[in-house]
Amino acid sequence: MAKTKNNLVPIIIIAGLFFIFGFVTWINGALIPFMKTINELTDAQSYFVASASYISFVVMALPASYILNKIGYRKGMSLGLIIMGLGALVFIPAAEARTYWVFLTGIFIQGIGMTLLQTAANPYITILGPIESGAKRIAIMGIANKTAGALGSLIFGVLLLSGIDEVKEKLGSASVEEKGILLDKMADSVFMPYLIMALVLFILGMLIRKAPLPHVEATETKETIGGGTNKTSIFQFPHLWLGVLTLFVYVGAEVIAGDTIIAYGISLGFSAADAKFFTTLTLLAMVITYASGVILIPKYLKQGTALKISATLGIIFSICVLSTTGIASVLFVATLGIANALVWPAVWPLTLKGLGKFTKTASALLIMAISGGAIIPPLYGRMVDAGKHELIANGIDKAEALSSAATHSYWILIPCYVIILFFALKGHKYKSWTKTK
Repeated sequence: MAKTKNNLVPIIIIAGLFFIFGFVTWINGALIPFMKTINELTDAQSYFVASASYISFVVMALPASYILNKIGYRKGMSLGLIIMGLGALVFIPAAEARTYWVFLTGIFIQGIGMTLLQTAANPYITILGPIESGAKRIAIMGIANKTAGALGSLIFGVLLLSGIDEVKEKLGSASVEEKGILLDKMADSVFMPYLIMALVLFILGMLIRKAPLPHVEATETKETIGGGTNKTSIFQFPHLWLGVLTLFVYVGAEVIAGDTIIAYGISLGFSAADAKFFTTLTLLAMVITYASGVILIPKYLKQGTALKISATLGIIFSICVLSTTGIASVLFVATLGIANALVWPAVWPLTLKGLGKFTKTASALLIMAISGGAIIPPLYGRMVDAGKHELIANGIDKAEALSSAATHSYWILIPCYVIILFFALKGHKYKSWTKTK
């Protein structure tokens, strides 16, 4: 473990990396309604934007762990940035062809790069100092990540969603040829932003190889099981697997709160010009809570306590979303950012504590859990589509049916937060299959 006095520069560098993949991740909130329009998709289909990004964490997490064991954290971070840059370049032919699967391919490639980057950066920052203050360091990373996400959502909201209401209005009366011209022109708006993104990622990928990042390794666990034999398998840590499940449902809930809120606002009748700011509200709520975590953890608030509070707030705010409508319901979706902010910072150190030589493999499993963002949001989208069609079949107006279905489908969040609460109360204490400490 690196000495604390030498940690400032590495923390700043890793915060920069969290800023980068926060920026790239949270533009999905703007991409979802954008892709829905230019590719004429259903709600469920549009959420494959999130799926393409997050499913890569399942595919690449264990290979990423293997790569990091071979080349180390620093070169792994560099490779991750370069792969993300390649994914950004794919958006250029995707826009030219206006083909949804090509866009999804670009997003998936970026996800592969982010998987490698996250598999390196998260355990690195966790074990860079004392494990008891791991949540504090990750909260600092969260501030960088979500600040970047708020900026990315705003910038890409302006670049991609400006004029989308007028385009959708014209599409209603346009001929097939006119529709193609309108949608092609709209698709071309991704060309320059993604070209610039690719160049920046390539440059940073080269620079990180020269960054002053000290070598760190996790402390070996001294815990024993059964007759006093040292643990020899990753399967002997039940709290790890419960942590993976917790992170899985958490990421799904976080992505729903951040990536559906713009489309949700539009379904409630808000214009795209107004709704494009809604993801930023969610992320600002997270940034403020992260800042509180930096101050409070661990001096005034334990990591486990922060997780209990977060899960409880998530349940309460989810019920409030279901019980309200209009701007009040949108704001309650945004306040889920408060409930979500300290979950990731608390789950990582609570799960990795005592894993020693198993830390890199455990980190890969936790990164795989990010696939919750690939599975749970599309389930929400399917629920919206199914609910909407059922209401329309019962004679409800199409706009009202969509808004009602979009609101009531948020019930999917409640079991997610219940699982998080269980991990906070008991799950993280199950240190072996044979005894509970």
